[in-house]
Amino acid sequence: MKNGIHPRYEPVVFRDTSTGHMFLSRSTRIPEATVQLEGSTYPVVDVEISSDSHPFWTGTARTLDTEGRVERFHRRYAASAGRQDESR
Repeated sequence: MKNGIHPRYEPVVFRDTSTGHMFLSRSTRIPEATVQLEGSTYPVVDVEISSDSHPFWTGTARTLDTEGRVERFHRRYAASAGRQDESR
């Protein structure tokens, strides 16, 4: 590896702003603010969504009823599709 061309890759704390949950990881992004975690001081990056607050991971995600929408589409346009076939 060449010296001086790679960004710093250091420990950083990511903090979820909606829940306050913090976790330690590594990143090339080194912010100015710091936070105490597990007895040490680390730079902190505030994020809006993490696995602690994302609807998919928390189990609050809504599932779409695609089958119901497909059935409604077929019911709505089945009559007009039949008329088009007869006119040909």
